[in-house]
Amino acid sequence: MKIALRGCLLAATLLSILLALVSCTNSASSVPWPAFETTAGRTTLNIPGVTGAVRLDGIFYETAQGRFALPGNVAATPQGGKLVASVGMPDGRTVTITVEPGPGRGQNRVSLAAAPAAGITKWGFAVESASDEYYTGLMERVVDGPQQASWAVGITQAMNLRGQKVEMVVKPTTSVYAPFYVSSKGYGLFVQTDWPGAYDFAATDPTRVGVTFEGPALAFKVYTAGTPAELVQAHALDSGPPILPPKWMYRPWRWRDEHTNRLTYYDGTPVTAPFNSEVLEDVLMMRAYGIPTGVYWIDRPWSPGPLGWDDFEVDGRRLPNFTEQVKWLESQGIKSMLWIGPFFQGNMMREALAKGYDLPSQTKPNNATGIANNYPMVDLSNPPAKAYWQSGVEKLLKLGVAGFKLDRGEENIPEGNTPTTSNAKRFDGKSIRENRNTYVADYARAVAETARKIRGNDFVSMPRGAYTGSSAHAVFWGGDIAGTPEGLRASIVAVQRSSVMGYPNWGSDTGGYNSQSMDSDLYARWLGFSAFSPIMEVGPTRNLGFWNLPAPHTPSYDAPVIAAWRLYTRVHERLVDYSYAQGQLAARTGMPIVRPLFLVEPGAPAAWSNWWTFQYGPDLLVSPIWEKGKREQQVYLPTGTKWRDAWQSDKVYDGGQTITVKADLHQIPLFVRDGAPVAKVLGDLNREWTESVEIAAKRPDLKALDAEVKALFPTLQQSPERPYPTPAASAASQAAPGGIVPPAGGAAPAGGGRGGRGGAPATASP
Repeated sequence: MKIALRGCLLAATLLSILLALVSCTNSASSVPWPAFETTAGRTTLNIPGVTGAVRLDGIFYETAQGRFALPGNVAATPQGGKLVASVGMPDGRTVTITVEPGPGRGQNRVSLAAAPAAGITKWGFAVESASDEYYTGLMERVVDGPQQASWAVGITQAMNLRGQKVEMVVKPTTSVYAPFYVSSKGYGLFVQTDWPGAYDFAATDPTRVGVTFEGPALAFKVYTAGTPAELVQAHALDSGPPILPPKWMYRPWRWRDEHTNRLTYYDGTPVTAPFNSEVLEDVLMMRAYGIPTGVYWIDRPWSPGPLGWDDFEVDGRRLPNFTEQVKWLESQGIKSMLWIGPFFQGNMMREALAKGYDLPSQTKPNNATGIANNYPMVDLSNPPAKAYWQSGVEKLLKLGVAGFKLDRGEENIPEGNTPTTSNAKRFDGKSIRENRNTYVADYARAVAETARKIRGNDFVSMPRGAYTGSSAHAVFWGGDIAGTPEGLRASIVAVQRSSVMGYPNWGSDTGGYNSQSMDSDLYARWLGFSAFSPIMEVGPTRNLGFWNLPAPHTPSYDAPVIAAWRLYTRVHERLVDYSYAQGQLAARTGMPIVRPLFLVEPGAPAAWSNWWTFQYGPDLLVSPIWEKGKREQQVYLPTGTKWRDAWQSDKVYDGGQTITVKADLHQIPLFVRDGAPVAKVLGDLNREWTESVEIAAKRPDLKALDAEVKALFPTLQQSPERPYPTPAASAASQAAPGGIVPPAGGAAPAGGGRGGRGGAPATASP
């Protein structure tokens, strides 16, 4: 023990001597100290890394008088473990650049500031780019712009952002963003600001990545840890760390978009059981098929009012005996979730508007109908406003609801860059523009704060919008994606991009959103993909089941898709412990659950080009097929291990090669690391498929199933089916003071439960 202590004291002494004598060395590693140099009259900041230096130049700021670039011959001095440079500028300001090495290897924080700061509207810089350099991160979309661009027919872009321009503004409906990217050159860059910005990945200048962000100052972090996996992990921990959801989140989910409480099930069988007929239909049919379900979430509308979102109140016509339904589902091992939004409707809207609880400069509700998409969003920086809105969330949690889908956090936020809104301030004094991106993170935080008071950590919030800070409070879904092959393709990119950005728990709308019909082949492929996503949520068409599909779908009872659904939900269910273990790892270390191949083997060119193949945790290799009619796939197998075909267990392949595998519609190309215990967990997939086909061919007896539930609740009555008032009648009856017409009355919206297509005025239910 004395020898050990003496050794520790000696080590400490030597370390102090080194720190005192070698001020130009990063104490966390042997990586040299950052340095400034002048090249061709331009100041370059060199940040050394394990695989080479990251070279930044072209630093500038903008004011109303124009752009001012940093001159050459910048002198810097070490100050208290930092590298500091001060430069006089032509407009009389002094720019200070501070480089601060962080606690981890190759983590350098760079701060750009000027005195005086008043009048500065933007900062920017450039990063040297090699001709073959690869970039990924920033957004889950394939390309920036309208959501439809990410699933356009014929699109060629995938994971690599090279040649693209990306605006760092959270956009509606497919909107997981983070100001962080990874380069194949061995560095990552994380801009630490709430202000909007933009990236130009060698699109304008093939030798430069241009970075610009609004605001009076700018700070960013350059990671040079050596491997892409280390870069991703470092950022995930800096920006989160990611939340660890409860284990039940990794079970299969079922949802419908617009629930109607009908008097009969899909086949005409009378409903006598006391709960919503479509919830019952789903749960009973899935139970009969042997399809496991851990979560059932109900989209809007579930409340009174034209938007189905008045006052956080459950509409007993749509969802009779709701509290008892939640308890019954819980007894079946199924958690209940509801759709929510960060805005007010009904009586709460009236009070919120009167007290100024809404975001300033936001357009008020439409006077004609009261239900336009310009609804009043809560100012989450205002403590009384936030608490008032949270009281509604708390009300639902006390009914037994275990989680929420957080919709519309990225919609209808004033941009703050127009003549009428540029000076608009939130309650906390910050500008609307500055916090344009962070509203989604504030939204997730507000729900998490409320949920933890009621349920501890036993809850799930799942927004479609995210920015830095969101991952500490929520899991995510991929927005309102198209039910097309390109929609599946975009989802394959999105789950991997989201993983890179620090959002490890992600899922897509299986089969796409808002489709009145579906392509059976595509759905079978999508089910396979979703089974190997952290979140598997299945909801095929508006308020229909796979057994009740409308024309022109033939057959209306789609036994092959039901069989595929059974197969893959059972696979996903078996992987719960495996997925949860990977979720724990992600929360602890930042290593994502879904791992693009370049995180696994960055030295292999195929690991960067084979973007449709990824690892699910360390032991499963997945390669979803998205093209219609395709029955084979090229798969790169990472080196360092052997890989066993999950469908043909006698076929084992060496890693480090690309192979071509056959795959019928129900087969997703899937490989297991040879010897991994998860192989036994998966079981015999071919036998599971055969059994699923047999079971799916037989229609369950809903009369008998309904009777079972009815017998459990003999005193509860099924509410009669009733039409809901039209929006016009409802709105006219509840006109608010000041000419604002608050939505009320309970009409079911025609524009979709989430309103991702624009939230058109509702029509009466049939």
